[in-house]
Amino acid sequence: MDRNSASLDAIAAEAAEALINTRQISPFSSRPEGLAIDDAYRVTPRVRKIYQARGSKVAGRKIGFTNRTIWEQYGVYQPIWGYIFDETARHLAETDALALRPFSEPRIEPEIIFGLGSTPSADMDEHALSSCIAWVALGFEIVQSIFPGWKFTAADTIAANGVYGALLIGPRQPFAPQASEWLRTLSSFEIDLSCNGQLIDRGHAGNVLDGPLSALHHLVGQLAADPVNPPLGPTEIISTGTLTKAMPVAPGEVWTATPSGIALDGIRIRFE
Repeated sequence: MDRNSASLDAIAAEAAEALINTRQISPFSSRPEGLAIDDAYRVTPRVRKIYQARGSKVAGRKIGFTNRTIWEQYGVYQPIWGYIFDETARHLAETDALALRPFSEPRIEPEIIFGLGSTPSADMDEHALSSCIAWVALGFEIVQSIFPGWKFTAADTIAANGVYGALLIGPRQPFAPQASEWLRTLSSFEIDLSCNGQLIDRGHAGNVLDGPLSALHHLVGQLAADPVNPPLGPTEIISTGTLTKAMPVAPGEVWTATPSGIALDGIRIRFE
C-alpha cells in the first residue's frame, strides 16, 4: 500500500531526528503500517531536505549492501544507497581521531571511493563509466544503526539514509593516467582489516558485487529508474560498499586497512 505524503514526512522526520541525535527507534517495517522499499526511497529526498535545512550539503552517495557475503547476516539481499553530507566526509590526512559519540552502534567498513569528474549515464558499460571517474581512493565508511541490534529490513535502512554515519577518505589517486591498470586491479585486489595490529577480516574486490565499478554501474542504473531521486552529479563522491564484514568499533581502538594487488595506500584511523 502506498503511503501518503504526510506519512512519509513523519517517517523522514523521525529517522532524521534519530540520526542527528544518536537515538534508536523501532524499525518502521515492524510497525502496523509497515514500510515498502518504493516508499522508503520516497522518504530519501525528505531526509535530504531536512539535512539541507540544517545547512548540510550533499557531497555524494554511499552504496550499501553491495557485499553479498553479508546479506544473510543482516537479512538484506540487495544493494541500497544513501546520501553523503559534506560535514561528515573528511580526509584521513586531516583526521587524527574520530569521536564515536555521534553514532548509534557504529561499525567500520573499508571501501573503495570514487570521485566523479563528469556525469555518468545508464547506457554506459563499466569501461565507459570509468571515464567519468576523476580519482580513486581507499577509505573507511562509519555506518550506524538507529534500529537496536542492527535488526531491520532493506526498507528501514533506506529510510535511515543507508545507515550512513561518516566517510573517511584516504589518499586520492588520479584515475585517467592509469585507467587500464585501475580497470584490471579494481576487480581483483585483496584487503586486510586489522584492529590494534590484529587481523580481523580479509576481503576481496569481488565481494562488492563483481567489483567497485560494478557497484557504481548498479547505482547509476538504479537511479535512472528512480522517479523521485536525482541521478549522480558530475562532482559527487561515491563510496561503493564494504570489502569485508562491517565490524563494531569502540573508543581507544586503532583500525587499519591494507590493500594488496592495487596501487592504493593503506589507511588508519583511531577512535575516541
